[in-house]
Amino acid sequence: MTSRRSPATRAGRAAIDRTVPVARLPVRSPTTDNLGRVTGAASSAVPAGRYDNHPFIQACRGLPHERVPVWFMRQAGRSLPEYRAIRGAGTILDAIADPDLSTEITLQPIRRYDVDAAILYSDIVVPAHAVGFGLTVTPGVGPEVEQPFRHEDDLARLRPLDPEADTPYVLETIRQLVAELDRPLIGFAGAPFTVASYLIEGRPSRDYANTKAMMFANERLWHALCDRLADIAISSLQSQIDNGASAIQLFDSWAGSLSPAQYRRYVFPHSQKVMDAIADTGVPKIHFGVTTGELLPQISAVGADVVGVDWRVPLDAARERVGRGKALQGNLDPTVVFAGAEFACEAARDVLRLNDGHPGHVFNLGHGVMPAMDPDVLAEIVKVVHEEGTVRS
Repeated sequence: MTSRRSPATRAGRAAIDRTVPVARLPVRSPTTDNLGRVTGAASSAVPAGRYDNHPFIQACRGLPHERVPVWFMRQAGRSLPEYRAIRGAGTILDAIADPDLSTEITLQPIRRYDVDAAILYSDIVVPAHAVGFGLTVTPGVGPEVEQPFRHEDDLARLRPLDPEADTPYVLETIRQLVAELDRPLIGFAGAPFTVASYLIEGRPSRDYANTKAMMFANERLWHALCDRLADIAISSLQSQIDNGASAIQLFDSWAGSLSPAQYRRYVFPHSQKVMDAIADTGVPKIHFGVTTGELLPQISAVGADVVGVDWRVPLDAARERVGRGKALQGNLDPTVVFAGAEFACEAARDVLRLNDGHPGHVFNLGHGVMPAMDPDVLAEIVKVVHEEGTVRS
């Protein structure tokens, strides 16, 4: 498959060749490996890359396993010197459009930290960009839209997503990763509310005034927009699963700006539609939002197997809110990393203590890795989780 590469991403690929060899992580074959991944001739029944007996997958399902799994949101990216060495001068969308570069970036934190899962190097706005909505990602700002969504006519700018035609580079990256990884790969998409907020506001917002104005004043248009974005998310996630993603995460980063009543009326049906559409795929489904403590019961009811929790709600309290049968992901305050390894590791132990060995726990930060974080501190956190975390049988 031919990659869609800009000069900047070609330069980034050249940097890979010059500075950091692309490691070939072991691929076990031919049928079932010691982590439960079905490969080779048997892979037609279970997609390659699905590690049913891996601690990460077992934790997502609340089943007993050998150690507490850990990965970090935004584990690949600007905090890593090896990332900065190869990233190139283009935008993140340029890098994502280069499967070789995206594969290398996804693998970097696996090598450095030995986390239990890789997460695809991509962005939640890639599908909207791919269907031609007129969206860019500006360094230091985030997603920006040339003509924000304002009127019913703007629905025509959100045609259905054809992943093979619109985002072949994403699928090629996944295939390359599945061939190289010896652990699960997480695919992801943006939840309809959060993607809609970018399209309506035109750039990151503090108060989401335009988004809420549309929700309240033109509810019919709001639901039409979110329904279309749900369809796009479904197409994207299904294609990622079909190409080997072992789990998926639905990011509703800004849902915490809503009250429980607002979430129920304006957001819940569309996120539930996404989760329902991929329920039969068999892969674990994770749902995460920031400042969503008051929304946890509803986020749990959307249909995820794992509910992401930020640092504002203790894990034991979060478990009561999400109810039985759901795993939790989180929830170390990211800023403890800036206090150094000793403090951060003790804070990680506090998270483990609050979980009290519950098998349904994936250790993570309560939000993403920040660019200025020290990778060595994150590596120490991983070591503490792996060596000191316990799982009840």
